[in-house]
Amino acid sequence: MKMTIGEIAKAINANIDNFNDQLLNRPVTGVCFDTRKMQAGQLFIPLAGEHDGHDYIDNAILGGAVATLWSKEHVDRLPLKIPALVVDDPLAAFQELSQYYLDKINPRVIAVTGSNGKTTTKDMVAAILSSTFHVTKTHDNFNNEIGVPYTILQMESNTEFLVVEMGMDRPGQLDFLSKLAQPDVAIITMIGEAHIEFFGTRDKIADAKMEITHGLKADGYFVYDGDEPLLRQRAETVDVAQSTFGRNPQNDVYALDSQDGQYATEFHVNLWPEISFTIPMMGDYNVNNALAAISVGRIFQIHPTIMQQKLAKFDLTKNRTEWLTGKKGERILSDVYNSNPTAAKEVLRAFKATETNGRRIAVLGDMLELGDHSEEMHASLADSIDPALISVIYLIGDDMRALYTKLKPVFAPENLHYYRADQLDQLSQDLESDLTPDDEVMLKASHGLHLENVVAKLVAKPTK
Repeated sequence: MKMTIGEIAKAINANIDNFNDQLLNRPVTGVCFDTRKMQAGQLFIPLAGEHDGHDYIDNAILGGAVATLWSKEHVDRLPLKIPALVVDDPLAAFQELSQYYLDKINPRVIAVTGSNGKTTTKDMVAAILSSTFHVTKTHDNFNNEIGVPYTILQMESNTEFLVVEMGMDRPGQLDFLSKLAQPDVAIITMIGEAHIEFFGTRDKIADAKMEITHGLKADGYFVYDGDEPLLRQRAETVDVAQSTFGRNPQNDVYALDSQDGQYATEFHVNLWPEISFTIPMMGDYNVNNALAAISVGRIFQIHPTIMQQKLAKFDLTKNRTEWLTGKKGERILSDVYNSNPTAAKEVLRAFKATETNGRRIAVLGDMLELGDHSEEMHASLADSIDPALISVIYLIGDDMRALYTKLKPVFAPENLHYYRADQLDQLSQDLESDLTPDDEVMLKASHGLHLENVVAKLVAKPTK
């Protein structure tokens, strides 16, 4: 990001307090809403949440902020050391500034959503496009009303493609984000049960996911899972070019086969059957994410052999089916950023097929936002757990009690462990003492369970 204080003020129609003409030309190199991560030259965005960001202005100044947005409701305590850009609502001004900057840089925008696979698909799309273009992509999972504007404002001035992940947990959210980013390509990876607590049915989830097309440019493309009837039905109402992917020959891009390995998955595509594609991650379900990315590469005329090369070594966001090595030498499959029944069953299926000289151990935490369906959906994971293939189960969270009850008849007591959500430290200690160098352990849960803390305690520290 490269703008001046004066340019920012004009873009969001802000009044500037505490300034002189020379300060208007001072460069701003980025934005920050977390003072713990503030860097010199940035604009501070004081957001209201559990805490009011205005209360942290002194920390922002110490961190090097050169200016701040400032709510007019707090003009009685304006900062004295840096210019304050006074606005009605800092979040709305932040979003408005991102739209201005997006128009200024004018990249092509690829927007990705879906119940599963959106982060992996985002990473794959960015890898393919980066072979030919300057690309900026969403960092981690910055995919909401704060994360999307932040991603936009992280773009360098030479960005040609912006690959932005969009999440949702309520109706209208994707409508807003899509209209903010105005994508050239909108991708829906799949429709699952994620957030069904808020929507009630998969039909309503599909309706909400389709909102990603609301800001789609008239000459844009809609890329979606053509094996999903809910999407095919709704796609008929979208008057733009379309491309489908999946496993059935009715799709524009479909997999002819797939070979799931422990650390990589190989497959072939109908368009170029002579080319063998490989992605550096386990799980046949990840092939669909690659097909979505290939669909985008095809739209922008990336040669298939270049796509093949980029997919083989793309940079995967942390904690998505990521293999790590534990302190004892055990292999750890970390997939702890999020979870829902579809995703959990897919990872369990792939994990059962891995080769190991020791035991397979699964650590499963609550899948959140399943509402009235939660007990039933947690218990349904039992169908994907075979005691002959997964030797030991660790469960954590209130909702996982339903799975614990379902598994008790088929697991010996010493091989089935249950913990309340507040017993994460105890789970970590018990698991660490149980593991042997030959074991493999898989961890999967919604982020609210914070199984990443268990992973951090298990993994080997890098040597200096």
